[in-house]
Amino acid sequence: MRRTMTLGAQLLLLQVGIVLVTLLLAGAVAVHYQQEQIRDAYRQQVLTVANSTARLPSVVDAYGTADPSETLQPLAELIREASLVTFVVITDASGIRFSHPDPDRIGERVSTDPATTLAGEVFVGTETGTLGESLRAKVPVRDADGEVIGAVSVGILERELAAEFDREAPVLVAWLGGAALVGALGSVLVVRLLRRRIFGLEPEEIARLLETREAMLHGIREGLVAVDQKGRVVLVNDEASRLLDLPPDAVGHPAAEVLDTAMLPLVLGDRPVTDELVLSGERLLVASRTPAVVGGRRIADVLTLRDRTELFGAMRELDGQRNLTNTLRAQAHEFSNQLHVVQGLIELDRRDEAVAFIERIGGGRLLGGAPLSTVIDPGVTALLLAKAAVAREQGVRLVLGADSRLPAGLGDDVVTVVGNLVDNAVDATGQGGEVQVLVRQEDDGAVLVQVDDDGPGVAPADRARVFDVGVTTKGRPDGDHGRGIGLALVARIAARRGGTAAVTDSPTGGARVTVRLPGSRQPSPGALVAP
Repeated sequence: MRRTMTLGAQLLLLQVGIVLVTLLLAGAVAVHYQQEQIRDAYRQQVLTVANSTARLPSVVDAYGTADPSETLQPLAELIREASLVTFVVITDASGIRFSHPDPDRIGERVSTDPATTLAGEVFVGTETGTLGESLRAKVPVRDADGEVIGAVSVGILERELAAEFDREAPVLVAWLGGAALVGALGSVLVVRLLRRRIFGLEPEEIARLLETREAMLHGIREGLVAVDQKGRVVLVNDEASRLLDLPPDAVGHPAAEVLDTAMLPLVLGDRPVTDELVLSGERLLVASRTPAVVGGRRIADVLTLRDRTELFGAMRELDGQRNLTNTLRAQAHEFSNQLHVVQGLIELDRRDEAVAFIERIGGGRLLGGAPLSTVIDPGVTALLLAKAAVAREQGVRLVLGADSRLPAGLGDDVVTVVGNLVDNAVDATGQGGEVQVLVRQEDDGAVLVQVDDDGPGVAPADRARVFDVGVTTKGRPDGDHGRGIGLALVARIAARRGGTAAVTDSPTGGARVTVRLPGSRQPSPGALVAP
């Protein structure tokens, strides 16, 4: 297998290459500007010396003497040595030299064309003369009347300019080399920092870790929601989206905008959360929160959600079947005793009393009230029988309202609502009390469920909040995970169906809970009879 270059080596080479290319370009530009600055400085120098020499009174006065060169040659040499230029040449109006670094050249005509200067113009540029190629300035000499009587030429050889740049070049190269060294060291530090940030992993390893993470997060059966220290959702897996009905773009949004109000205290609160029951929509979830710590620093809080809706529903159904079985066993024993009574009355030839006894114990009534046969729906019928058995064990009489009538096939919503309301009513009534249940389908197809108890009732100030999650009037603290869910679930089912749920005073002296469910829609997956 062919080994590829590591990410660190690639980044280091890339950054060093960028630094070197940048420095080379910057060095070329710097060299160009350095040469231009040196040339400009010398150009200004020769022009200044030429102007100063052309305006010296001694130079102008020397033109009126018999031999100007006797005065101008020593003066020109003095100026040349003082100003550190290569030559100072003074000529007459015809271009004949009065001074020159080489005395043998005095009296000769200059080697370059003096016409521009003798015409009264100033010239600055590079020309090749008897001493070689030089940068020179030519300035006309004028008498008192302003007439051009000669010219002054001051210049510096190009090789001297090159030598000057060669003296400056090592400093520039040293600065560029230092910059390259600093850039290389910086590149090494950047690569080390990046490697530390990605835990020394290569891109292929990061890709595999990401694929594994995505597969694990979206494959597990528990919901995961992570919220960072700023309160933003940073991670949501598929199960959490399903359980909480989150939008597809929930990641990146503030938790307060996308999470249910029942979830916010769990994920943003300070108290520990371990296996706490919470109602989300119509689902019963078990929530736990753990901090996510990286490098000793807490970066997020992770909320783990487990769906217990189906489990609690199954346990509830099993409990109901067990109660129903016990009730039928007791009824079978009681029925055998009643048969003995009937048999005795018949043997005594007291047939009228036997018929009256049969009518008194028969009729299929649920501890009084309307016949149970008026409730055709098998789920509701079985539930009421089980609830009657449980209520009898607690010393509570369960009565079916006289106006009850319920056809079959109305869905599990009715079972959920009836079960929760009867449980609350039985708990509120206590020993020796009575609970009245009315289940009826209205003419418009809506189902009316009305449960009355003769318990202490609900205070008017609490009638709205009893439908909130975690609120209970059963003498247990709100922290009891099994309480404060039933009525909240009933209210949510009613709201989903477009119906109503309300608490009022009951004629029996306790509380009356009335729930109206329009239509005959089936519940969403996971609807349950809450514990």
